[in-house]
Amino acid sequence: MKTFIKTYVLSAAFIVAFAAQLPAQTKRNTNKKTVVTTTTKTVVKNKGNKRISSSKVTYKKPTRKVVSVRSVPNKTVVKHNGQSYYYANNRYYTQSRGRYIVIAPKVGFRIKTLPQNYKRVRFNNRDYYSVNGTFYISYNNEYEVVEPEIGTVVYELPEDYEKVVIDNQTYYEYANILYEKVQVDGTRAYEVVGIIDVE
Repeated sequence: MKTFIKTYVLSAAFIVAFAAQLPAQTKRNTNKKTVVTTTTKTVVKNKGNKRISSSKVTYKKPTRKVVSVRSVPNKTVVKHNGQSYYYANNRYYTQSRGRYIVIAPKVGFRIKTLPQNYKRVRFNNRDYYSVNGTFYISYNNEYEVVEPEIGTVVYELPEDYEKVVIDNQTYYEYANILYEKVQVDGTRAYEVVGIIDVE
């Protein structure tokens, strides 16, 4: 009888100890998950939500300097959605009041040849050609401006990038592409983390 009671008491103590430990482990794991997923970057880093409303973006400089010139030698006409734009010296222009104004390229612009200073960027088995913050893919013997995929990494930004703030987090923006500064093998780089939807 004493052996039966000892076995029963020990079994009951073991079950109570195990049951008391189980909620503590569950609680610990829950806290760990919360720490990992609760971050201000989730708005931008969420792969399913790479489009960021322009209303959530605050530019560090409220106005941007508009660059315009009287003429653009050796320009090529780029037709897009029924509009004429111009391309020369690795820049795109629109015409207004007799002047040519530098613009960020629009998705869908096409050129026949890439500038000599392009860099090949491979991501998710796709080749991009990056030139001063503009991403191209090869398309029907031409090169078309596209939006890069989230996670694409480049090692330099164009000179006229802008700093922006989203949910108290600073990013870099050029042509509505958002970048975050990262380290890749000890080298500073910039990872594409989102696209700004202009509203």
